[in-house]
Amino acid sequence: MEFRASLISTILVIFSLFSPHAKGDASGSVFFIDGSDHHFLRHRSSIIEVEHPSMSLQEVGAAVSVLLGFAPPSTISDASSSKLNQVLSPNPFNRPRAVFFLEVNGINGFEKVIHDNAMFGNSLWSTNFPGSDKVDIQLPDENDVSVISLDDLSEDCTDKEISEFTSLIGGSYAPDAVEPVNGELTIPLANGASVNLHMSKKSERKFVVGLLSLIRNVKRAIQMHEDLSQGTSPAELLKGCFNSIKVLQEQYEAERIAQHEVELLFTTLTKIVSSLQEAYKGQIVGVIYCHAATPQESGKKFDVTFAPHHAARWLAESEAANLTKIAEVVLVRTTLAWVTGIILLISTLLGIYYLLYMPITRDTLLYSNVKLD
Repeated sequence: MEFRASLISTILVIFSLFSPHAKGDASGSVFFIDGSDHHFLRHRSSIIEVEHPSMSLQEVGAAVSVLLGFAPPSTISDASSSKLNQVLSPNPFNRPRAVFFLEVNGINGFEKVIHDNAMFGNSLWSTNFPGSDKVDIQLPDENDVSVISLDDLSEDCTDKEISEFTSLIGGSYAPDAVEPVNGELTIPLANGASVNLHMSKKSERKFVVGLLSLIRNVKRAIQMHEDLSQGTSPAELLKGCFNSIKVLQEQYEAERIAQHEVELLFTTLTKIVSSLQEAYKGQIVGVIYCHAATPQESGKKFDVTFAPHHAARWLAESEAANLTKIAEVVLVRTTLAWVTGIILLISTLLGIYYLLYMPITRDTLLYSNVKLD
C-alpha cells in the first residue's frame, strides 16, 4: 500500500513538472502609448469589449515590426492578425517608423498608479501571456532599421546628475558633505506621499543608477535620431530592459517592495516618453512590457533578429559551376565577335574603294533637263 502511494505521488510530481501550468504563464502587461499628434493605434474603448484584452508575446513582437513599417512574420496566425488589427491603425501608410520598447522586470504593470494619466490612460494593455520562451522581433535588414540599445548601465554618476534628475521629476537631493554620491533623494508622488532613497544603501543606489542610466541612454538615442534625420532616415527601434525593480526584490522580500518605487518609475517613464514625443515630433509609439519574472526566469523576453539578405548574384554563385560549359560559351562568343568585326572591316574597306574609284560621268537622270509634268 505504501509502495502504491509512493508511486502515485511520484507520478504526480513528474506530471506537475512537465505540465504547462507548472512552467507558468508569463503574466504581465503591455502598454501601447500612441503618438502625441498622430493616431497610430486604435482607441481602446471603441474596439475592446473586455476590460483586459489578452495578447501573446509573439503578437507584441509582430506589433512592433508593423509599427516600424514592416510586414509581420509570415508565421503569424489569422487570429493573431485579427488581434493586431484591433490594436493598430488600419492604414498601412500611417506608421510611426519609430518605437520606444522597454521591458520592465519585477512588476505586472502600472494599473495601480495610472489613475487619470492622459498618456497612459488611453493606452492598450494586455495580460496573461501564454508561454515564457523568448520571442524574436523579426526585422528585414540592418540597413532598413536602426536598433539603439538602452541597456548601457553605468554607475559613474555625479551629485549634479542626481540633482538634475530629482529636479526633473519634481524632487530634491541632499548630497552628503563627506562622501560624494552618497546623499538622499526626496521625491513627492502624485498621491501626496513622498519617497526617500538613500544612495548609501546598495539596493536603492542601484535603483537610482538604473533610472539615471535609462535617462542618459534615451538622451543619447535622441542625439542619434537628430544625426540620422539629416540624411535618409531608417526606421528606429529604441530597445531596453529595466531590471532595477527586480534588484530590489532580490534584496528584500517581495511583499516589502514599496509601491513608491513603482510610482517613481512610472513618473520617470512619463517624462521620458514626453521628451521622445517632442524630439520625434509625435512620430513615435511607446511599448512598455511589464513582467513579474520568477527566480527561474532571467534576462530579456524579446530579442531582435534580422532576416538574411541574399542577392541574385550570391544565389548564382552558390550553384556548382560547369567550367567546361563556361569555356565553350566564352569561345563561341569570342569567335562571333571576331567574325563580325572582320566582316564589318571588309565591308568598310570595299565601300571606301568603290567611292574613290567610281567613274566621273553624268548621270542621265540627275543631270537631264527633262521636266516632269
